[in-house]
Amino acid sequence: MKRNDIRKLHGFFENELRSGILSFWMQRCEDKEYGGFLNCFDNKGERLVSYDKYTWSQGRFVWMFAKLSATQGVDFSKAERAEFLRLAEQGAKFLMRHCLMGENDLRCVFLMNRDGSPKRVEGYEALDMSIYADCFAVIGIARYALTSGDREAYEFAKKLHASCASRIEDGSFNTLPYPLSKKYRAHGIPMIMSNTTKELCLAADAMDAPYGAYLRTLVRGYTEDILDHFVDEQSVMHEVILSESNAFFPQILGQHMNPGHTIEDMWFMHEAGELCGEAKWNEKIAAVAKKAFENGWDEKYGGILHFSGIEGGEPLGDYTGVETEKMTDQLSDWGSKLWWVHSEALYTSLLFYFESKDADFLAWFERVFAYTFDTFPSKDPEIREWIQIRTREGAPQDKVVALPVKDPFHITRNLVLILELLQSKM
Repeated sequence: MKRNDIRKLHGFFENELRSGILSFWMQRCEDKEYGGFLNCFDNKGERLVSYDKYTWSQGRFVWMFAKLSATQGVDFSKAERAEFLRLAEQGAKFLMRHCLMGENDLRCVFLMNRDGSPKRVEGYEALDMSIYADCFAVIGIARYALTSGDREAYEFAKKLHASCASRIEDGSFNTLPYPLSKKYRAHGIPMIMSNTTKELCLAADAMDAPYGAYLRTLVRGYTEDILDHFVDEQSVMHEVILSESNAFFPQILGQHMNPGHTIEDMWFMHEAGELCGEAKWNEKIAAVAKKAFENGWDEKYGGILHFSGIEGGEPLGDYTGVETEKMTDQLSDWGSKLWWVHSEALYTSLLFYFESKDADFLAWFERVFAYTFDTFPSKDPEIREWIQIRTREGAPQDKVVALPVKDPFHITRNLVLILELLQSKM
């Protein structure tokens, strides 16, 4: 890629960040009355339909604004950076006041009312419905601590992370909206813990160096778990394996891919390799990423499938014994096209092109770029933010994806990472 092309791409993505994403959220997301953020908008971005606050999303907003305040990929003004940091701070403080089950109970509630009081999810008794919520709280608060130097925030994130790691070790955790029987292990758990631990490690390196060294051993363990147990000989990432044996299994739940998860995780793995000084992982990571693009791409309609079989296309296989698993239910929606998958694919393909000089990754970037910007950004000039889910054919769908929120986390994160990557090549 020529330098002039890099400059043009940088300008395009900066405009998308400023005019498409931040212009929507900067005037809508802050709850100036209670703190935290509001994001239960309809998929079109036209109406705020609820004041509910999901811990999952609150943590993501904190990370997003903390990252924006410090990025060197965009020439933000001092005033813009100060505003981003203010938003990150108020969001972090809101979480630290309200997200825990109790003062000495280091588990996060899944859902809160507008004022931060805990709220039960309809049909469930437990308040700590997903360890993913805990992880996103750590990710956001740790990044805020790194950016601001806030020691209290760092200690909060450190304790919550230790609680997450302990609960995963003994199996005492929930994973709404994707619960899974104890018989199976999901790739998403070591994946989220790898990224969560890396985020805390960056803060620890700045504020608590000996603990940073310990966290690197955890990142190594999560990464090796994924590469050794979830990836088969064809470089396919299986989303679910057997818990007891770490083996693949023949039913459809064990014979499907989540291409978006895999593509996202491969840049997590790349960062883990850099953090741990393990260049030997690079070849395998790149092969897994390439296989996810190949198997996940919809040759008929374009775009990346929500789920695919391990050889591409519709997930196929026996349902015996897995028909009651919620994760099996998801596979019927295999053909949908999701916004976050494509934003992750943009960054991962560009990153691996620059890292490996493999022209196949540049071809994937160009393919994904054309589909993404023809499909997801709203055509309404007052909105411009992305429609989150489309049908396989590309028509917008008005339905919930994971949480009933409109979520700018993936797009913003990937746009910033792309801008930083391009800036480094200019």
